[in-house]
Amino acid sequence: MSGVGIQIDRISKRFVHRVKGEVYAVRDVSLKVQPAEFVTLLGPSGCGKTTTLRMIAGFEQPDAGRVFIGEQDVTGLMANQRNIGFVFQNYALFPHLTVFENVAYGLRVQRRSQGDIAQAVADVLALIGLQGYERQFPNQLSGGEQQRVALARALLRKPTLLLADEPTGNLDRTTAAKVADLLLELQAQE
Repeated sequence: MSGVGIQIDRISKRFVHRVKGEVYAVRDVSLKVQPAEFVTLLGPSGCGKTTTLRMIAGFEQPDAGRVFIGEQDVTGLMANQRNIGFVFQNYALFPHLTVFENVAYGLRVQRRSQGDIAQAVADVLALIGLQGYERQFPNQLSGGEQQRVALARALLRKPTLLLADEPTGNLDRTTAAKVADLLLELQAQE
């Protein structure tokens, strides 16, 4: 991650709810994050934290407003054009794939060579402390280990920006503290 800033300028996102009708998930939100700054969005369930992150990442398009990464307006760009790593709250691991294959997935989609993939996966698993886990399946891992696999997958492509949606929300206190420390260590390496 090379430390780029983020600016969201008056973004809004509405959804149509079958019972409630039109509902704003996010309304007129602006935020500026400096390069290499570590920011946490806090708020109660349903207040729009995830939707805001999804709009920054490009998984949702805002109904109004703009999203900038660095100096570039990325509002209209697809998620795969933004070079953002995203760690989902539920980890989003493929249960039928090993740790190695879960982490390697993005590079396989890019049709990278087997040698490049093997080296990149080995490097990122060492970085997050999961070397030796390559042949394990997600159901053989603890919650913290699964979260680190999801983090490894997000880091593998060397994103310019890393977003994490409640990266410690499903973890016990001790494991959550370890994952938070890992995120801080990764930021300090930049």
